[in-house]
Amino acid sequence: MGIGKAIFNRVRLLLGDETVSRIEDARVIVFGVGGVGSWCVESLVRSGVRRLTIVDKDVVSVTNINRQLMANTTTVGQVKVEALKEYLLRINPEAEIDARCEVYCADTAHRFDLDTYDYIVDAIDSVADKALLIENATATRARFFSSMGAALKLDPTRIRVAEFWKVIGCPLARTLRQRFKRTKHYPKKKFLCVYSDELLQNQGNDTSCETEAKTRINGSLHHITAIFGMTLAGLIIKDMADRKG
Repeated sequence: MGIGKAIFNRVRLLLGDETVSRIEDARVIVFGVGGVGSWCVESLVRSGVRRLTIVDKDVVSVTNINRQLMANTTTVGQVKVEALKEYLLRINPEAEIDARCEVYCADTAHRFDLDTYDYIVDAIDSVADKALLIENATATRARFFSSMGAALKLDPTRIRVAEFWKVIGCPLARTLRQRFKRTKHYPKKKFLCVYSDELLQNQGNDTSCETEAKTRINGSLHHITAIFGMTLAGLIIKDMADRKG
């Protein structure tokens, strides 16, 4: 048996040939490959997803090292999606990774044919861009999953999954709901979110984490962002396992 087949022996043993074939054939796109999205992507590839598009405009910075999969002292300055693609291909050289170094926003949304994907994952930080993706993704046939805020969290036991309108205690979800009500542009269908109702305060005052615009940066931890990302991946794999025919 070749290495390509052997990699996923344990996946096949648990889920069976039909589900593994479904996983291999699925087209998945992940928007944002930072502290949440990078771990989601790794879990998907290790579970057998081969046809994957990753979208992020940023480069690796030293402050990413504490929580992002592809960030280390040798990748600082590299384009995130390219560094992540290289890592993923070392897991499965047969994977088809489309690395797109761009942002999803009002000016670029037309470049993404969301209807061609089976699964869409939102791990975007920007509220405006996130809201736009939610509106557009929920208008497609694809299954859509979204990450709410993963910063200012410590307790892994408080990470939950709920339908967007039933998320409780998450400031980001609340801000998005207020935005949808104000603009009267609503998601076209229900979707699941990963979130936590924990809300801590920054204890430090690290000015190196401030942008030139003095935008407040919140602290975050690897184990929390990784659980968020892997939970998103788990929702996708479970959905494929639950589907019949």
